[in-house]
Amino acid sequence: MTAASEAKGRTGGVQSIERAFGLLETMADEGGMMGLSQLATASGLPLPTIHRLVRTLVDLGYLRQEPSRQYVLGPKLIKLGESSAHMLGLRARPHLARLVDELGESANMAMLDGDQIVYVAQVPSRHSMRMFTEVGRRVLPHCTAVGKALLAGMPPERTRELLQRNGMPRYTEHTITDPEEFTRQLATAATNGYAIDDGEQELGVRCVAVAVPQAPAHLAISISGPVGRMSEQLVDRAVPLLTEVSQALSTDLR
Repeated sequence: MTAASEAKGRTGGVQSIERAFGLLETMADEGGMMGLSQLATASGLPLPTIHRLVRTLVDLGYLRQEPSRQYVLGPKLIKLGESSAHMLGLRARPHLARLVDELGESANMAMLDGDQIVYVAQVPSRHSMRMFTEVGRRVLPHCTAVGKALLAGMPPERTRELLQRNGMPRYTEHTITDPEEFTRQLATAATNGYAIDDGEQELGVRCVAVAVPQAPAHLAISISGPVGRMSEQLVDRAVPLLTEVSQALSTDLR
């Protein structure tokens, strides 16, 4: 085999891997279930290529075919995701600790996983009364500051589809359940560069969040605490620091 043919073979192999991972990421972004024609449209790849890649991913356990003929993300991805999320959380902890040191309230990092928000890291406040969010906890994005911060940076049509799939259940009297009002809040968050959850998931708790720019996944960081301590003055102090820390974290994750 010549050097040229070896290079060509390596290139072909790398291209197949890139395409396979691209399909997995597309499916994750679209809620974890898609048909072949949807994948072809979203990826721009020919249908025979999609079919070949999908069959390989099914054989490896990374995709599963449903009776409806659509494909869903397979259980083998769970192990990879759990390990990756754990390492991601370790990388984030020093940055979250800085937020706690300077602001005094609990700091969190969360990511958009399919249609849900999953918390992947937290550094708790040192106050005796503090907010505690279990790492691994899953919530819907419409009632959380981290969810709003992430959805604010996405195309409106994708947000509408996500809300249709999830619904907008009410958790407290402050939970936003009107899609139009939620859309207005996302526009405000996009303009301001941060989002707030004001007792929308849990009464008496206020949270402010920013998205992590150019991160390897859809990530956001936040601080949260009792409304009595999360004053407007604290939020005003928190936003520029959250923005600075999110940029430092983004650099660290590249």
